[in-house]
Formats: sequence, C-alpha cells, structure tokens
Amino acid sequence: MRSAGLEESLRYRAVFVSDIHLGSSACSAELLLDFLGTVHCETLYLVGDIIDVWSLKKQFYWPPSHNEVVRRILKAARNGTRVIYIPGNHDEMFREHVGLNVGGVEIRRDSIHETADGRRLLVLHGDEFDQVVQFSPWLARLGAHAYERLIRLNAWVNRCRRWFGAPHWSLAKYLKHRVKNAVQYIGEFERAVATAARQRGVDGLVCGHIHHAEISTIEGVTYCNDGDWVETCSALVEHGDGRLEILRWAEHVARRHARRDLTIAVATDRAA
Repeated sequence: MRSAGLEESLRYRAVFVSDIHLGSSACSAELLLDFLGTVHCETLYLVGDIIDVWSLKKQFYWPPSHNEVVRRILKAARNGTRVIYIPGNHDEMFREHVGLNVGGVEIRRDSIHETADGRRLLVLHGDEFDQVVQFSPWLARLGAHAYERLIRLNAWVNRCRRWFGAPHWSLAKYLKHRVKNAVQYIGEFERAVATAARQRGVDGLVCGHIHHAEISTIEGVTYCNDGDWVETCSALVEHGDGRLEILRWAEHVARRHARRDLTIAVATDRAA
C-alpha cells in the first residue's frame, strides 16, 4: 500500500498501534488510513481498543472510513504481514476468542515480541493495571463518555486551527499534563505495568490504554506506550536494527504538506 502523493513507503520491522476506537466519532480514521497507506511492516500489533464497543452500544456509528480501516488491516494480513490483535477493555468481548485466527489475524490475550537486537517485550493493552477500570467499571464508562465529548470539542478546535494554518493540537493531552491527578494517574499506571514486565522476566513492554505515547526507562525496564488514534494519532515502530521510535502521524502529515507546498512554490518561481 502507498499513500497518495509523492511520499515513498516507510518500512519497519514491527508496528504497534492501539486505541483506534473504530465505531466512535472521535476516531481519526482518515489519518490512520494515510498511515496504513504509507507504512509497511513484517508484524503489526493491534494493542487493544481497536473497536469501541462501548460507544457502539450507545449509538451505532460506522462510516465508510472505519470499514476501510478494517479492510486495509485484513488486506495486509493476506499479503504476508503478521497481524496480532490483543483486545482491550473497549473491545473486551473479543477476548472470548483468544487463540483463534480470523482472516489471518491472530487474537491473543498478550504476546512477547523479540526485537532485532534481542530484547523481549511484553505486549498487552494495559487496562488490567487501571484501578478505575478494574474496581469501578461504571466510573470508567462515565469517564469514557466525558472523554469522548472532550475529543469532539478538540476536533472543532483543530478545524479552526487548520483554517488559520496552525498545526494539530491535543486539548486532552494539554489538560493531562496540567492536572495533578491526571499526571499522578499516568505515573502510577506506568510503574504498575513496568513492575509486571519485570515479574515476567522480560526486558520491556508495549502497551496502550492511557492515550499517552512515550518511550522511557522505568527501574531498568523499557516502557513503551504507542498512544492512540483519537488525540495523539501515534504509533510505536521498530526499525530493522531494533531501535524503537514513536511516530506522531498528524505532525508527520503536516511536515509532508509543508514540503509539498515548498516544492510547489519553488517550481512556480522557476516557471515565472
């Protein structure tokens, strides 16, 4: 698959995406389709909350772009990409099918990924380490409803920003970094999953769930969160040498458009 325009495909050993939330109006399906049209990999990990069953139960929402995301993933599996799907809390109904292979997609509760440089990474969604999800599911659903409203507001804000030529901006991310309880929650979650990885005897882990893309080291454990496709529009990728990197796709697309505009401007000047 290739993206529209002049950009060449990007190739990685492995790609990790989570928290796509297909079935929710908050999903940035168009950006994800651009990503899937540009990026090729040997292994694609779908690290939970791919389909937002919670949102679909409240109101059915499934535009053509969401159907196209599923079609692209299944096509990648048919064309030789290994696809591993680890359901999260928003699509937990699919955990009943762990162990099955559906259309070339392997459904697992978690997985161990070995990088090119020999590190073993535990891959899981991460909701099992969220105290709110585990002990107050009604509060988690209420929070998800409020979060979806916030993301809709953020979409309106970004439409206005695009009108004035400003880049994509995440209101939710801004608030997370400035509300003390949110910062504390993220820190506690990261320490909990890092402890679990250490107990499993692996070198690190990859998770999603909290919509906060990051690569860091926590008490000797490599902690990777691949982010989401609601606010940060990010993915974790492994290069051929085992190096890990966060791709923030909205920023990537903005740079691409800037290069295109510059190319057009230079060509226009030369033709004048």
